[in-house]
Amino acid sequence: MFVYLNALFVGLLLIANILGVKLFSIGEFILPAAVIVYVVTYLITDVIGELYGKEAARKTVQAGFITQVVALIFIFIAIQLPAAPVFESQAQFEEILGGSFRVILASLLSYIASQNVDVSIFHRLKAKHGEGKLWLRNNVSTMTSQLIDTTIFITIAFWGTVPTGVLLGMIATQYVAKLIIAFIDTPIAYLLVRIGRKQQQTQAAA
Repeated sequence: MFVYLNALFVGLLLIANILGVKLFSIGEFILPAAVIVYVVTYLITDVIGELYGKEAARKTVQAGFITQVVALIFIFIAIQLPAAPVFESQAQFEEILGGSFRVILASLLSYIASQNVDVSIFHRLKAKHGEGKLWLRNNVSTMTSQLIDTTIFITIAFWGTVPTGVLLGMIATQYVAKLIIAFIDTPIAYLLVRIGRKQQQTQAAA
């Protein structure tokens, strides 16, 4: 299960970096499309930390960082490659992936700060409560880390591209959206931990 969780974590990070270029609105709220994906990565590191320990969660975070750096390099190379005469979408390609380049940079900086805070808070609470109160450490660690992540990410990714008022509104609304998603995915965390522990017990008995 550890391998699948890691693969899902890295895959969602890359998807979030691409989706982050698009802004969508719900009523008066403006959000990057990445919000529907990125917050789930915190759920995954919490599950990994719960099942396999703090060091495993740290390694997952490191793997995600390295993967994003590699993606950033290859996106830059792809943009710089001379377009074939039959390829008429170079401008659109640069517009989307060029925006993705900035989003990935913003993601890297916010990622470094927030993911490590998430892991630290989660395991500090676990050391205090043991295996009980998973809901508490899952939500408290996410609430704190997402405030850091959202502020850094939105500021770097969209500074200068939207008015300051819109930028502040995006930070506030994205943070609220992430909190809602975090509360909703708490039962999923319990389900994944339950499945993981059963798997561990089966392997130990074999």
